[in-house]
Amino acid sequence: MRMSAAEISQVLKEGELEKRSDNLLQFWKRKTCVLTADSLNMYPDTQKRSRGKELKLQCIKKVDCVERTGRFVYFTIVTTDNKEIDFRCSGEDNCWNAVITMALIDYQNRKAIEDFKTRQDNESASPGQQERRMARAP
Repeated sequence: MRMSAAEISQVLKEGELEKRSDNLLQFWKRKTCVLTADSLNMYPDTQKRSRGKELKLQCIKKVDCVERTGRFVYFTIVTTDNKEIDFRCSGEDNCWNAVITMALIDYQNRKAIEDFKTRQDNESASPGQQERRMARAP
């Protein structure tokens, strides 16, 4: 999965993040991550960017369970299908959880504005709606 020039220009944060594996032993696996305005892309290492996994912001419900220990900040991303993905980052690094949360808020705001404009355009396209609204006005 190669990132286009438009996606690269929208990179909000890039660096290392550790993801807890889903298997029984739940080891922490280091990932190279790239956060854009629309998704969090995770790669096994910096050399193999073609085999990345993409988590779209539209699939993220919230960033939850933030906990700081001596060396790490732990947090959980909850997806829209209620799947929980655990991450940790070093405490010295700018905390990924805050940057992901801000990107999610920005994405949700852009989506809400887009939905509002679409609804407004649909209402203005049907003249019967406008006349009914005017008839009800005092």
